[in-house]
Amino acid sequence: MDRPTRRYADQTKVAASPQQASLHVAAPPTLRHQIVERLKEAIELGQFPPGARLIDRELCERMGVSRTSIREALRELEAAGLITTLPNKGSIVSVVTPEMARSIYEIRAVLEGLAARLFARRASVDQIAALKKAVDDLALMYTNYTPQSMMRAKTEFYGILLEGSGNPIVADMLRIIHTRVSQLRATSHSNPSRAKQSIAEIREIVAALEARNDEAAWYKCVRHIENAAEAALSVLATPQPSKSRPGKTAAKRKPRKS
Repeated sequence: MDRPTRRYADQTKVAASPQQASLHVAAPPTLRHQIVERLKEAIELGQFPPGARLIDRELCERMGVSRTSIREALRELEAAGLITTLPNKGSIVSVVTPEMARSIYEIRAVLEGLAARLFARRASVDQIAALKKAVDDLALMYTNYTPQSMMRAKTEFYGILLEGSGNPIVADMLRIIHTRVSQLRATSHSNPSRAKQSIAEIREIVAALEARNDEAAWYKCVRHIENAAEAALSVLATPQPSKSRPGKTAAKRKPRKS
């Protein structure tokens, strides 16, 4: 083989490498990814409530990682909207106002309604079967409720729904929205009757998806989110009793002598 021919063969080999690379097994999660997921879970479960300070040094000690890794993770969580950095105060868990919650639910209704419509049109038989199993698991979690199990069941259900929609852009956008919704989910489920109503609504969505009725799936999905928004906003609008710090009681003011 002469040199020009060899050079062309080498170029052809290089050009084919992207297809070959796509077959590689994905690398395990990085340390930063693991820290982000652990902190995100702690925020979603209320271990770090809205407004709580996230102090680098304390997080380093609790998680056994470097301050650099913690700071990188906090920057990622800030980009996702879960934490806020305040001047001279550092990082705190973001506080979701009623106005912000309303905006989050409005965007969620648009995107999730679209995902349901696309799932009804595009999902495979196996994906529909997986979604039916996921909603059964979700119903079981409502019966034997723990925050961790509920979060995992919700993640599984929506993961199947988004994959079956066949639109990775919608899926990526909804994953960001779901991160913010996770802070509100406990609020909307604080009413026991809402929890039962929620699973009934989700079953109606799945029934429409199984029937390939994209219009009904869209409508029922949007209605489900509107009901969740109403429940969450109702709780957020109710003044919550102030909590005194652990170990301290409010000092009683002595009457002024006349």
